[in-house]
Amino acid sequence: MSETSEPPVKQQHLQKKIGTHNGTFHCDEVLACFMLRQLEEYKDAEIIRTRDQAVLDTCDIVVDVGGVYDPSKHRYDHHQRSFTECMHSLNPEKKWVTKLSSAGLVYYHFGAEIVATKLGLSVDDRVTQTVYDKLYENFVEEIDAIDNGINQTDGEQRYRITTTLSSRVGTYNPKWNEKNVDIQLQFEKAMKLVGEEFSEKISFYQSAWLPARIIVAQAVKNRHKADPSGRIICLEEGGAPWKDHLFTLEQEENISPNILYVLYTDQNNSWRVQCVPLSLGSFENRLSLKEEWRGLRDDELSKKSGIDGCIFVHTSGFIGGNKTYEGALEMARRSLEE
Repeated sequence: MSETSEPPVKQQHLQKKIGTHNGTFHCDEVLACFMLRQLEEYKDAEIIRTRDQAVLDTCDIVVDVGGVYDPSKHRYDHHQRSFTECMHSLNPEKKWVTKLSSAGLVYYHFGAEIVATKLGLSVDDRVTQTVYDKLYENFVEEIDAIDNGINQTDGEQRYRITTTLSSRVGTYNPKWNEKNVDIQLQFEKAMKLVGEEFSEKISFYQSAWLPARIIVAQAVKNRHKADPSGRIICLEEGGAPWKDHLFTLEQEENISPNILYVLYTDQNNSWRVQCVPLSLGSFENRLSLKEEWRGLRDDELSKKSGIDGCIFVHTSGFIGGNKTYEGALEMARRSLEE
């Protein structure tokens, strides 16, 4: 009698589960869940929102709830009293000391893989590592700080900023007097919002920010051709984001004296002369354009300055315009005399 083999048993596919807390949601766990779904392992994962520990124990990975940070068990909470981790404490090569939220924890452990996949590069590629760092500094760290209640500055703030990504995520929660809201649907909408901005940021760094470094580096190299002082640079292409790169290049190349003015074309093919700020994000300049020019325009400005083709100088003195390169350069040179 011939043996009949049993039909192969089809292996059951068990859907992965991402656990987080229920109730009011915040930007950190929304971003953490979005990032996890960018990984091959969790791309189809179900998001379980609960505080029931027995249910959380059945999840493959848990963020922002549970009182445990243990990457070996895929538990990523930051609310426990014992938690003090920041990027620097987990990796001394990283400079950031802001306490991590669930977003920062997931980004620390999985961010490089996510960035590499979106860039189409390896995790070890220098570009991947550069974008990974910039994305933390200019996207994730803010979310970490807000969730942990860390102020931007010491002392009283002069005005409030209420349109941060964290604030906008908060608007997807049900209003206090709103009934019969599908909060899971609202969570998914919030995740779509943060996901789009997260992905757009990576795209910007790859397609615009990194190529701009080449332009800024060339301008810095040629700074003495623009002006013998070496304190004025001219960008070959207008619109390139230059501030971040300029500060980095000055530090890397130990440039002294510091560069004060940047020339570039605008969308109308006129020329701009812009002051270098004291630091990234600062509204103070290393050296503003001449005080007596500020707020003047066109012929009045040309007459006052003695420079043909003037278009304007902003009232704060941080930027001005001229119809020609020669005119913009002369505006910068005259301002050097301040």
